[in-house]
Amino acid sequence: MSQRSISVLGATGSVGTSTLDLIRRERDKWRVVALTANCQAEELAKLAREFDAEIAVVADESCLTDLRNALGESAVEAAGGSAALNEAASRPVDLTVAAIVGCAGLAPTMAAIEQGKAVALANKEALVSAGEVMTAAVARSGATLLPVDSEHNAIFQCLAGNELDHVRSITLTASGGPFRTWDNDAIENATPKQAVNHPNWDMGAKISVDSATMFNKGLELIEAHHLFPVGLEKIKIVVHPQSVIHSMVEYRDGSTLAQLGPSDMRVPIASCLAWPERMETPMSPLDLPAIGELSFFAPDEGRFPATRLARQAAEAGGATPAILNAANEVAVASFLAGGIKFGDIAPLVARCLDDITLPVPANLDEVQAVDSAARTQATALLEMK
Repeated sequence: MSQRSISVLGATGSVGTSTLDLIRRERDKWRVVALTANCQAEELAKLAREFDAEIAVVADESCLTDLRNALGESAVEAAGGSAALNEAASRPVDLTVAAIVGCAGLAPTMAAIEQGKAVALANKEALVSAGEVMTAAVARSGATLLPVDSEHNAIFQCLAGNELDHVRSITLTASGGPFRTWDNDAIENATPKQAVNHPNWDMGAKISVDSATMFNKGLELIEAHHLFPVGLEKIKIVVHPQSVIHSMVEYRDGSTLAQLGPSDMRVPIASCLAWPERMETPMSPLDLPAIGELSFFAPDEGRFPATRLARQAAEAGGATPAILNAANEVAVASFLAGGIKFGDIAPLVARCLDDITLPVPANLDEVQAVDSAARTQATALLEMK
C-alpha cells in the first residue's frame, strides 16, 4: 500500500497519542502533515520532530513562543491561534483524526470535512452540537466520516455490508462508570479524583467525568442518531460493566451482531486508520474464559438522569443538543475546579435546557453563537449558587 498522509488534531490527548502509537508501529506507511494541541508546547514539539510533521499548531496563541523554542532548528513549521488551527485542518490529507475535546474542535473538524476526504471523528461534541450542519457538510463535500468512539466504531463495524432499513435496533453499551453501584448520597458528594478514576478506560478528565455522570452515553446517543439515522426510538442504551461488548446491532430477522474487544482505544482507532482494510495492533486476544461472564443492566435514570436529558434534547432537535453540550462542559469544568458538587452537574444542565430557547442554527457561525449563549447562561447560573 502506498504511503498515506494524515493530520492529527489533538495530538497530545489520549486519542491523539494512541493514534500516533499505531502510526509509530507502521511508520513507513504514513506521512504526517499537521499535529495540533491546545498548549502542550514541549510535548507537541517532541511529537512533531519525531514524526517529521509539516506543521505544529497550538490553539492557544500565547504558547506559540514556547512551541517555537521547543522546535528549535527543526524544519517543522510552527503556528498558533484558531485561524492557524483551522488552516492546518484544511490542508489536504488522506485522513484527518479529529480528536480535539469539546466544542473547540468544531471549526477545525468542519475545515477537515470540507476537504472531502476521510475524517476519523473522535470529537463527539462537534457532532452533538452541529449534527445537521456537519452531516450536510459531509454530504456536500463527499467526505467519509469514520467514528472513533468505541461504541460508534462498533456499530460501524456491525453495519458493514448491511442497509439501515434492515436494522431493528442499535444498542450502545455503557460501563456505568465508577459510581454504578453507589447510592444517591455518595454520588452527590463524589470528588473529582473519584470521578476521573474510571474502572475500565484510561481517558482524559472531562470525558471521565462524563462517563461518571452518564452524559458521555447521552452525547453518544445523539451522535449515533446523526451517524446512523435509524430513528431515535431504535437507539437503546444498556449498562455492561465489563466493557467487552462495545455496541450491538439487531436486524429485522432477529440476528444481533456485536463487536467485542479490549478496553483500549487503539482498537477502534486502528479500524479507522486501516479502513476499509485491517491492521495489526499490540492488543492481546480476548480471553473469554478468563473474563468469565458478561452482564447487562438497564440504565438507572433516577441516579443518572443524563441519558434522559440527552434523549429529550435529541428529540427536541434544533439548538437544544448544542445547549445541552455547552452547559455540560461548563458544569464539568466547574466541578473539576471545585466550584460545584458532582450532584450539581445534571441539575445545572437541566436548568439550562429549561431556561434557554434559541433558533435552529443553520451554519457553523450560528452553532457557535448557540454554544456561546448557553455557556453564558450556565456560567450565570453557577454564579447564583
